[in-house]
Amino acid sequence: MMLEVKDLAAAYSGIEALRGVSLHIEAGEMVALIGANGAGKSTLLNCLSGTVRARRGSVHFEGHNITGMKPHRVAREGLLQVPEGRQILVELTVEENLLLGELARGSRTSNYGLKDVYQLFPILEERRTQKGGTLSGGQQQMLAIGRALMGGPRLLLLDEPSLGLSPLITDQVFEALRRLNGSGLTILLVEQNAHRALQATQRAYLLEHGELAFQGKSADLINDEKVIAHYLGHMTAA
Repeated sequence: MMLEVKDLAAAYSGIEALRGVSLHIEAGEMVALIGANGAGKSTLLNCLSGTVRARRGSVHFEGHNITGMKPHRVAREGLLQVPEGRQILVELTVEENLLLGELARGSRTSNYGLKDVYQLFPILEERRTQKGGTLSGGQQQMLAIGRALMGGPRLLLLDEPSLGLSPLITDQVFEALRRLNGSGLTILLVEQNAHRALQATQRAYLLEHGELAFQGKSADLINDEKVIAHYLGHMTAA
């Protein structure tokens, strides 16, 4: 098992955002984490990557207990996050942003280098000398994903990768994720576009008010009448 989360709880200013969440991800899977705004999806990712400290529970990654580990150490383990909002360095060039991602590797080797990122996102090679801040929103999202790949992820966490993107660019981003997963990269995808997320993944977890409401195969959830009636109708459709 690549990732095992048990009874994870977290709070902001005394308000509980996660209430005893347990889940797992096997190597090679692409798993969706869906739910309405405020359900706790981003909090869960931030707990996994170490930027939010859990109040209780445990996180094991490839057999190692990483609960409470500092974010840079989590990244060195090979668990890397593409945050909501991209958070690229706008004054650095595209290529400088990508090379900065190598810092997350430490002494590990990576399956991804500049050539691989440029093959995945050719527009980044065309714009490699441009400052990151001059890119479109979609290109910045590609850059954020590419930067994470340069860190040699074993598990890639993505927080709302389609947020603010046009349908065409969203298609390109999801196609890139499909190719990455097809090559063996394990992915946990947080995505407000629930239908799109379920179509792209093998399994899914549905969060409601910080708790797991449903879990199972994505193909089953997208056709489950109860899930459709109570959840998917309140989320972004494809």
